Amino acid sequence: MGFHTFPIDRADALEDPSRYRYCSREELVAALALDGSESVADLGSGTGFYTDDVAPFAARMYAVDVQAEMHELYREKGMPGNVEAVTAPIDDLPLGDGALDAAFSTMTYHEFAGDGALDELHRVLGEGGRLVTVDWTANGLGESGPSRDERFDAEDAVAQHEAAGFTVTAATERPETMLVVATRD
Repeated sequence: MGFHTFPIDRADALEDPSRYRYCSREELVAALALDGSESVADLGSGTGFYTDDVAPFAARMYAVDVQAEMHELYREKGMPGNVEAVTAPIDDLPLGDGALDAAFSTMTYHEFAGDGALDELHRVLGEGGRLVTVDWTANGLGESGPSRDERFDAEDAVAQHEAAGFTVTAATERPETMLVVATRD
């Protein structure tokens, strides 16, 4: 949809534990189904709120964000040793073919969907790699997050994932968010 970045002067809001009401650590880690040996990317990592939650369950993490300032804030906060900051857009990742075993986005899909981003994720995920997408749904009330016209619903997200060569294994609409779990064919 429309591209914009999260305001750096509001980055402290990304550390608000109330974010767990939309996606808990347990829900995210379960959807990723990691065994501890994987390379995983957090797409739109911001200050590393969810990166920190997943890092203990992965061998290597990539915190991907288009804003270098977010990585600076994450380093100041304390970036885990298995996390590497990657400043890049999702549609042009500096990772090799099949470099990732899993990737996830939390509340950022509406920012990068389209323009080849899912095709790029298909490229960097290895065969059977898992992609977990949690984002604001267009069917929500819009009380939090972006305006409803910037959002996708789960049905649209599923169609976009499938068009890029993913098999969707789960898709759920919730009151304000959606969850899509897909694997790379």
